[in-house]
Amino acid sequence: MTLTLDAPRIVETKPLLEMKGISKAYGRVQALRDVSTIAYPGEVLGIVGESGSGKSTLLRMMNLEELPDQGSYTLDLSDVSGNLFDLDRFARRMLCATRIGIVYQNPHLGLLMKHSSSGNVAERLLIAGERSFAALRQSATEALKASEFPLERLDAPPAELSGGMQQRVQLAKAIALEPALLLLDEPTTGLDVSVQALVLDTLKRLQQERKITMVIVSHDLGVIRTLADRVMVMRNGQVLETGLADQIFQDPQHAYTQQLVNAKL
Repeated sequence: MTLTLDAPRIVETKPLLEMKGISKAYGRVQALRDVSTIAYPGEVLGIVGESGSGKSTLLRMMNLEELPDQGSYTLDLSDVSGNLFDLDRFARRMLCATRIGIVYQNPHLGLLMKHSSSGNVAERLLIAGERSFAALRQSATEALKASEFPLERLDAPPAELSGGMQQRVQLAKAIALEPALLLLDEPTTGLDVSVQALVLDTLKRLQQERKITMVIVSHDLGVIRTLADRVMVMRNGQVLETGLADQIFQDPQHAYTQQLVNAKL
């Protein structure tokens, strides 16, 4: 059974992101089973579930890193139309480079660890067509400043930085081109509690200032409760419950969601 509530503050607004009927199997393992979801402009959608629930697979599809066996994916943007899964590889790569940002749980997936931090951000700008060194340097510096990265470490490679600083470089790279959609895959996992709090504060500030639509995947309900407007609960590749964050945490309807919330409490 799937339970759905829409946020009243976004009534009469078209979803920015819409996925319908997403299914994906890896051999005999069914990772996703007829999953549908939406995210509204300026909204933070949190996706929770235990390991193997399919939440990270779904996020990779939002970033067009993987294609489903069936289903559709659309973004309500003036220069984008149709099912994004039908785009060729180059078009998918360019769309992700310019309109979608992502912060991975493992910084090694998103960063060149031996290149400078500013160079990592500039790489994204280069893919989008910027060629002026001065403009690249300035834009990279502005993005790193927005992510609250210490500017005296601009030329330090991520390999020499702490986990929290690596996540800030990833975040700067993700927002450098002011994407319409920001994807966050367990962005605070493995960080000290105090560092987690700083990263969450930065994400919250950026969302409030820039009104970026965010989708965050996490097994940590505290992270989801801090950031999300709506929450989608997944298990075994299926959506069990969707609702406003307050409703999910205060009055969960599905037995599995009740177990998750009670375990956190």
